[in-house]
Amino acid sequence: MGGPRTSIFLRQKKFQFVLVAAVVVFLIVLFPNLYDSEDYEKEYPLLLENEQLVICYESNVDSRKALYAATTLSDVTDEPSTTQRNHRQQAPQQQPQQVNGTEPVIYFVTPTYPRREQIAEIIRLGQTLMHVPRLHWIVADDTNSCSEVLNSHIRKFGIPYTQLASPMPTMYRGRKNAPRGVANRRAALNWIRQNQKKTGVLYFGDDDNTFDLKLFSEIRYTKKVSMFPVGLIGDYGISSPIVRNGRVEGFFDSWPAKRKWPVDMAGFAVSLEYLALSPNATMPFKAGYEEDEFLKSIGLKLEDIEPKARNCTEILVWHTQTKSSKSPTVRISMDRQKLDKLNLGALLRRLESMGVNHISESEGTTAQAIVNGSVKPFSFWFS
Repeated sequence: MGGPRTSIFLRQKKFQFVLVAAVVVFLIVLFPNLYDSEDYEKEYPLLLENEQLVICYESNVDSRKALYAATTLSDVTDEPSTTQRNHRQQAPQQQPQQVNGTEPVIYFVTPTYPRREQIAEIIRLGQTLMHVPRLHWIVADDTNSCSEVLNSHIRKFGIPYTQLASPMPTMYRGRKNAPRGVANRRAALNWIRQNQKKTGVLYFGDDDNTFDLKLFSEIRYTKKVSMFPVGLIGDYGISSPIVRNGRVEGFFDSWPAKRKWPVDMAGFAVSLEYLALSPNATMPFKAGYEEDEFLKSIGLKLEDIEPKARNCTEILVWHTQTKSSKSPTVRISMDRQKLDKLNLGALLRRLESMGVNHISESEGTTAQAIVNGSVKPFSFWFS
């Protein structure tokens, strides 16, 4: 009963299914990225529920001076030697750098995260930034809590600064290629907006990069977006705009990846006046595409780019990238309070607070000392 009609109905359904499948295949062939699952991961236009701006410490006072000028030698020894006294009398006093206060401020954004190299990197970078007038250092730490140890090292440079706690959202931490530094930079962008900073220059500088001081005078008067080469990048050893007759016409980068703006994060600076024209500008949680999508979000055009560094013939910033190593565990099977009778008590506590190493009574590499070429246990001093 109803056999012929059922057969016709099934044939029609089959035809419709084949037709829909054919259309889908056609679209996939014609537009290969149309159904790319990564397209659905473009969370960068969205405000994440757990994304927040936590200001840990902040100072707008520029109190830069020679770091150790105020430290007298008597703080180290009871009585300085004759050589030390003579040196103290002859050495000129270093004065804080004087500026006229009219230069545009550079907002230097540094994403960082807890690791054994963190404090060493911050010290190295801070001693570079000490030489740059009219700079506000925004240090955004990938952590849920504010690090007093990190702050103690940042504030000693006397640079106006803001320290943020900006953890990567949990939903991204489990990914194989986690988008590092994105939450940090997004937090800095939020800070700039909340504080209505609309004049000056924005620059993203990682804590393991190396900077020529000339870079800062080059980018300070950026009108829209300035660009320049970054050394030690990719298979070419360099990432750079291609410049002809003073205009950027393309890019030289070993990882094109269908990026409109194939540049390194350290290879551009943005005027805050220009940034303010794009109040929704942000950065994606998509590893490798942070720079590209950020520059797209501010509506950048090729003709807006200002080539710096002698038409991109000089390298003023290097992507040096210190190799990260696991913090070692050192075994000291004795009362650690005894070590306070030596310099090692204070020294080891300081290293632990920085995350450089860990001290254990039961595991790790056994700590030993060397006396006259012979290995001795620490108990040697207390027997």
